[in-house]
Amino acid sequence: MGRVSDKLTVYFDEPFWVGVFERLEDQKLYVAKVTFGAEPKDYEVYEFILKHYYNLKFSPAVESAVKELKVNPKRMQRAVKKQLQDTGIGTKAQQALKLQQEQCRQERKVKSREQKLAEAKHMFELKQQKKKEKHRGR
Repeated sequence: MGRVSDKLTVYFDEPFWVGVFERLEDQKLYVAKVTFGAEPKDYEVYEFILKHYYNLKFSPAVESAVKELKVNPKRMQRAVKKQLQDTGIGTKAQQALKLQQEQCRQERKVKSREQKLAEAKHMFELKQQKKKEKHRGR
């Protein structure tokens, strides 16, 4: 079992604040997107993580290369500062979100198709029943 690292990016995506959870596990990237609505405070984000992290629906895995490097603490601090100023999400995360969105859309399509067929079958049975009631030989 390898390392697991999590990252949360919160940014403003007109008109809502959005959080993107990225989980890197065994060289695979999993992503989940959460819409916060109004700008969340730090303690609200922390509370959300504590209460809802295990209920998040992460996207299917996307291959990702991981480099194990020893990083100078000052350089790491500068990188964190730079990440805080950057807006948006990484392309790998975007790909994972698109994959999840596509998967959800396919599931929704299948459900709605099944529901339409069931409704059509029900309506057909009702029509047949009405026909039989009309022609009872009276």
